[in-house]
Order: sequence, then structure tokens, then C-alpha cells
Amino acid sequence: MAVLTVEKLNKTFKGGLFEKDRPVLRDVTFSLPEGQTSGFVGSNGSGKTTTIKCLFDFIHPDSGEIRFFGSPLSSPIKTRIGYLPERPYLYEFLTGMEFLRLHWNLCYGSSLKDFYERAHEALKKVDLFEAKDRRLRTYSKGMLQRVGIAQAILTRPDLLILDEPMSGLDPDGRAMVKDILREEQKRGVSLFFSSHLLQDMEELCSHLVVINRGQILYDGVLSSFMAEFQSLEKAFSVLKGREESHG
Repeated sequence: MAVLTVEKLNKTFKGGLFEKDRPVLRDVTFSLPEGQTSGFVGSNGSGKTTTIKCLFDFIHPDSGEIRFFGSPLSSPIKTRIGYLPERPYLYEFLTGMEFLRLHWNLCYGSSLKDFYERAHEALKKVDLFEAKDRRLRTYSKGMLQRVGIAQAILTRPDLLILDEPMSGLDPDGRAMVKDILREEQKRGVSLFFSSHLLQDMEELCSHLVVINRGQILYDGVLSSFMAEFQSLEKAFSVLKGREESHG
């Protein structure tokens, strides 16, 4: 079963008075297999973040169909999904625990059943338990990224979607994020994360979705992709050439 299916997703941003409309997504179609880690890779500006924002209806697509676990997005389905945006906005006057409680309340209302157990578990996973009562304004960039991940895994989701989770992190921070993702893999979570670095995908993924200029160029097994192309640059060149020859 696919945990996420996207079919013929299109999005065009309207231009200003003297600007042309800008197509960003063109018939984007792919699906994510259950229980696997899927990478969403493409160069900067290829459409990764726009696609992910469309998944949650933060941006309204012009057309297309999106299904989570076989159904359209709904409030009950949202509780099964953990999400970290590319540039998360965190309320700096909150402590780490208060931030997690805010997210918990958005998912489950005022009930705190299981909250403290889950919050402590998530903070320990991202090595922030000792900083749980500090204001977020005192956190470093890496700590903010990690508390964002703690928020995403707080509810023990079935599907975890992370947009550029290792962007801007130092080597130690990247290694920690990868370790966290591996822990989630062991728990059986379906993972979907974006990056413009194929190396991140090679270490963690079994499935790969490649996007370039708003079009899906590959959707399949990572090992098959690597056997044929070895690099993103080669893939973009070869796959784009095939498209043009068939056009």
C-alpha cells in the first residue's frame, strides 16, 4: 500500500503586471511505498518545497490529486503525519517543552494523556532533554532544527515528511539527524525527506523521487537509479534528453 500518492499535480504562480506566469509544477506524479524511506531530490528551485506545501494545502495546487493512506487529507489523517518545513518558524519566547505542548494541543486538543512521556522521549532522541526548560531564543541553529524534529516525531507518526532537514547543519548536526531518521526507520515509520544532495539519499533511502524544473524524472528504487546514473547531474542530463527526444 502507498502511504502517499500524488497524481498530475500542477501549480503556476501568477506573474505581476509586467511579469509572465511561472509554471512551477508540471503533472507531478509519484507514490511512496509503505514502511520505506523515500528521498525527494532535486536542485534548488526544482519544485521540492512547492510540492510538499501542496501536500498539506499550504499552497493550493491548480489541479491534481493527493491521497494519504488512500484518502484525501483530513484532520484524523493529519495526526498520523509528522512534518518539518524547510524554514520552520518557532516561537522564541516558548521553552522547548512549551513548544511541544503547543503542537500536541493542535493535534489532540487540551488532553495531555501521554504528552509528557512522548515529549520526554522525543527530546531525549534529539539530545535536548536537558534544555527542555530553556527559551527557544537561547537555542543555537542546530538546536532549533533538532527541536523541530522533536515536534515532528512527538506523536509517533506513521509517515514523517521533512523538507531539507539537514540544511545548514554542521557535520555533527547532520550525523545526529541521520541517526534520528535511522531510529524512526527501525520503528517502521514511512519516511519522506527532501534534499539537493544525492549523498544523503544513498545513506538512508531505498526509494527515490527525482524532480527537475517541476517535472518528475524518476520514481523508483534507489539502487536501480544509482546503477544507471551514478550522479544527479548525469541523471538530469540523460533523462531530460530522453524527454526532449520523445517530445
